[in-house]
Amino acid sequence: MSEEELLRIIDSMLAEDLGDDGDVTSESMELGSRTAMGDIVSRESGVIAGIPMVMAIIERADATIRVEASISDGDRCSPGQPIMSFSGELADILMLERSMLNILGQLSAVATMTRSFVDAVSGTSACICDTRKTIPGIRRLQKYAVRCGGGLMHRIGLFDAVLVKDNHLKAVPPDQLAGGIARIAAQAREKFQPSFIEVEVDDLEQLQQVLELEPGVVDIVLLDNMEPATMRKAVSMRDAAACSPAFEASGGITLETVRDVAMTGVERIAIGALTHSSGCLDIGLDVRDE
Repeated sequence: MSEEELLRIIDSMLAEDLGDDGDVTSESMELGSRTAMGDIVSRESGVIAGIPMVMAIIERADATIRVEASISDGDRCSPGQPIMSFSGELADILMLERSMLNILGQLSAVATMTRSFVDAVSGTSACICDTRKTIPGIRRLQKYAVRCGGGLMHRIGLFDAVLVKDNHLKAVPPDQLAGGIARIAAQAREKFQPSFIEVEVDDLEQLQQVLELEPGVVDIVLLDNMEPATMRKAVSMRDAAACSPAFEASGGITLETVRDVAMTGVERIAIGALTHSSGCLDIGLDVRDE
């Protein structure tokens, strides 16, 4: 993420919270230059992500707050554990409290859920990947949090990789699937420089047509909403074919089922819940007078 993009996100967050008049509660209290100190503390176990963003919020707001992190992004935390210590003018602390906790809690929740899935497939050949099912406006931050949790980034958006999904294939006659995919891949590689070319298949008949393509035409095949038994058959078909793209499983995979999916031999497992259903890690800010 560029500095310009990060600052745009921070500016939007601050404008949303402060409006035109700022923190009218603190202003009404006439706190002046009164100072305070305290800690940002985790209320529950998790994996932390977002510390650099908290630092950037403070710097962007030109606040008087001095802050020091006691752990790093990607570290586990336990209930009651201080994450960051701070001191500065109380009015500035109160003004930025919610913005800091919102981004830290949201990103830490993403990292925490990601780590749970990564741990669940430990010892297999599968890695956990994110998706484009993100909160509008903070996709890159959420994808950063996935990496803090040990997951991998899929594609950033529609612009950096090709993913031919079922709705795209509606425009391709079923008996011409292989030829249609080959043409799409050739056009994409000629006009753009995609990170990868991926094709979604819904059944083994579609997969067979993809596997008849020349090696290198397709980098990844997305096995959508398949049962583990079907995925194992797909892996066997792939291993017997000259074309050997990586396999990515997706669709309704939960923490309870992800290991069964990983044991089929797929290389990647895409989990939309990492970024759309992770919630917010309970993190608080405890203030005390200096």
